Amino acid sequence: MLFGAHVSSSGGIWQAIDRAEAIGCDAVQVFTQSPRMWRPTNHTPEAVARFGERREEAGIESVVCHALYLVNLASTDPVIHEKSVTAMRASLETADAIGAEGVVFHVGSHLGAGFEAGLEQVVPALRGLLELTTDDLWLLMENSAGAGGTIGRSTDELAAIHEALDHHPRLGICLDSCHWYVSGVDVTDPAVLDAAVAEIDVRIGIDRLRCLHVNDSKAELGSNLDRHEATGAGLIGDDGIRTFLAHPAFQELPAILETPGPDGHGPDVQELLHLRELHTG
Repeated sequence: MLFGAHVSSSGGIWQAIDRAEAIGCDAVQVFTQSPRMWRPTNHTPEAVARFGERREEAGIESVVCHALYLVNLASTDPVIHEKSVTAMRASLETADAIGAEGVVFHVGSHLGAGFEAGLEQVVPALRGLLELTTDDLWLLMENSAGAGGTIGRSTDELAAIHEALDHHPRLGICLDSCHWYVSGVDVTDPAVLDAAVAEIDVRIGIDRLRCLHVNDSKAELGSNLDRHEATGAGLIGDDGIRTFLAHPAFQELPAILETPGPDGHGPDVQELLHLRELHTG
């Protein structure tokens, strides 16, 4: 298992590697632009080259990018839908340039129109975006916490998208421990976790699982509230995170922390060390 964190890329995208190295990562997740603004960041060829150099120097084995939070591929608003597709294209192009292995994204929300209506928007958008993927760069749908009309709250919904896209060979998934827990999957219970992983294998294929987000939860099981907490400090707890990390299907994956950190600026070296300790027992 590779251990890492979502880190800031402010000041130049290569500085994400500097920050990842400083806290002991061997995997990293970055935004390719401001997560709350539509305007893409122009990464110069020099910045992209420096990212690759620093990645090699720091021994970072896995890089994934996270699409911005504004993306809603399920929107029936043509302006929002087009902006979402454009932003996703920009993320994929930057991810390809820096040699990332995946772009993680939230599918979006049907905003009350219903899952089938959302699917009608999502599928053609993804079909076009998947043309920008390569054997090395995949699109990774993240499971949602399940609030409101969000899509991806269950394996059924993720599988429906895969099926509608004929199980495209470069469409994968990213599992978030907090999102799974608050959507009703008790990741602290080995039997429940085994059953949930087995369902993914049958419906989608465990080979499509390419990344983990390891987050504790401030919110209760089945609450549908997306509230990340520091590892071991939430309701999943150390024992629950240990159970999650120990699953045999997860052992070759990057495990990325997306927690607030002690100062609100993300995980620090101590939390990453704690994550490694939980994995080793």
